[in-house]
Amino acid sequence: MSSDLLNIGSSGLNAYRGALATVSENVTNANSEGYTRRRIVLTESPVSSGTSILYRPQVTFGGVNVGSITRSWDQFKAADARRAGTEAGEASAKYSWMTNLETALNDGESGIGTRLTQVFTKADELSADPNGDFPRRAFLNAIDETASAFRQTASDLARLADNIETQASAKADLINSDLTTLGRLNVQLRKAGVGTSTYAQASDERDRILDEVAGLVNIDVTYDDYGGVTVTLANDPDKVLVKDATAALIGIQRAPDGQIGFLLSSAALGSTIFTPSGGELAGLQAAAEQLAGRRTQLDGIATDFAAALNTWSAAGLDVNNNAGQPMLDATGGAIALSALITDPDLVPAANATDGAFGNLATLSSTVRTASGAEDRWTALVASHAQVVSSSKTNVDVTSARKDIAFSARDAVSGVDLDQEAADLLRFQQAYSACAHIIQVARDTLDEILNLF
Repeated sequence: MSSDLLNIGSSGLNAYRGALATVSENVTNANSEGYTRRRIVLTESPVSSGTSILYRPQVTFGGVNVGSITRSWDQFKAADARRAGTEAGEASAKYSWMTNLETALNDGESGIGTRLTQVFTKADELSADPNGDFPRRAFLNAIDETASAFRQTASDLARLADNIETQASAKADLINSDLTTLGRLNVQLRKAGVGTSTYAQASDERDRILDEVAGLVNIDVTYDDYGGVTVTLANDPDKVLVKDATAALIGIQRAPDGQIGFLLSSAALGSTIFTPSGGELAGLQAAAEQLAGRRTQLDGIATDFAAALNTWSAAGLDVNNNAGQPMLDATGGAIALSALITDPDLVPAANATDGAFGNLATLSSTVRTASGAEDRWTALVASHAQVVSSSKTNVDVTSARKDIAFSARDAVSGVDLDQEAADLLRFQQAYSACAHIIQVARDTLDEILNLF
């Protein structure tokens, strides 16, 4: 009997020592990102019966065993959290670059809209003194500043396109690194064995990386019996990102207008183009597409403004009664828009019909029209403001959804310090009880020996 007590007590000490260590690990990592609460599974040792050396029936009690260490995890809540992270990643990336694009479309005092208005304001001032040298120079200076504003905005947009490409490339590199790590974790999970502490740590890292990848690109995930994952692009099971220890690579390509596309390379697929259906890559692709459209619009405004102004100039006469010369060159689009006239005597203020200010009087009706540069610029800025507002709303909605999904997952997998405190008390008492059992067994054995 004393040996049974010793077996029960010693097995209990070992089991509850492990349980206390698990509680300690939970408390230590309560605020660690990606950590999932551990739970130790204790099982009863098999009870055996047989015949003693004295040919008497006996029953041996084995005590308690540590069955396994499990993680408090819900795959369905984890999948929902990943989907929410994908949506939030796309919305956040797009909104960030739409805000940057709004800044680049400078509509302040030095912006295109103000400079265009200044051209017509200076033309009105010149009409009051059509032969004055100073108002002629002010008019030419306004045109030059407008061209400069177009160039600056176009340059800012081009720089923004470069930055989007750079970030997309960095995100692709991050995904590639994560996919390679997932392949290694698949191997490690098979070697570790389900229920071990090493397995739990590897599973935490696997799920953390899956969250990170899902925030970058929309994925589908399936698990094998060992906890290894097969990762594919969402809704496209043929495009495998990770399977067993093999990982694909994601690359980036850029069109001349700044739009970006993505390539998936693997031994099975070769190299194929894909369009991400969510995540930061999708947000960056949408931002690049939006930016390319704005650049095209800007070039159109610059080109049409130059054509309209040059047509107006050709209809006028300078101080020497010569036909007006072209005033702007928009051959290279907005980024190369430049003023061609610096001599105030060449300003075509007059015309043959109305004299010295006759051509200036027609500037508003021929250049400042409803479809002219001013109105088109205003429409561009207003349209983009609506895009930014819509993007902001989408960010708010997807962020709230992400918070809810992650909170639901954390309610299962997170560490509750109150619960850990209760478990700590329970396991301490059980540990003390097992120690007391061993003491009782020892005292009993001593009393038996004292009989002899």
